[in-house]
Parts: sequence; structure tokens; C-alpha cells
Amino acid sequence: MDIKDYITFDKNCAYIKVKVIPKSVQNEFFSVMEDGTFKIRIKAVAEKWKANKELLSFLSEQTWYRKNNIEIISWASSQIKILRIKI
Repeated sequence: MDIKDYITFDKNCAYIKVKVIPKSVQNEFFSVMEDGTFKIRIKAVAEKWKANKELLSFLSEQTWYRKNNIEIISWASSQIKILRIKI
């Protein structure tokens, strides 16, 4: 499968599903689960939005998109999240 198979596009947005693993040694893309969920390791702890903020910064650094173009739209307090990227 191609990475595009795991991304949903709608008008000017892309949607991806991620599973965040906090308190990791480094920030990195780890793997893709069978259902297309991206597993991402994040150094920050999962309290007071620290892991979510670091996730958005990490994705911004790894893509062409500014941090304010990437937002968590579902399950912000869960390990599994839906992200919208304005393209």
C-alpha cells in the first residue's frame, strides 16, 4: 500500500489517524497499523496537552505545513486521534 491509501482528502484538507505513544526516547514515525493508523512516538508526557503540542510541532517539522494548519479534531484526550491538515 502507498501512504496515500491511509490519508483521506476532502476539498482543501487531508485527514489522518494517529496513535501517539508519549514518553518516548525521541519523536519519530514508528509504524502504520493494519487499519492505516500512523503510530508516532513523542518525547513529551501525556499531561496538560504537552504530548499534543509536541505532536503538532513534530508533524509541522516533518511536513511542509505550518503548525497552525494542523489540528486535532477528534479524541484529543485519547492516544488515538484524528488530525486535519489544511492543504
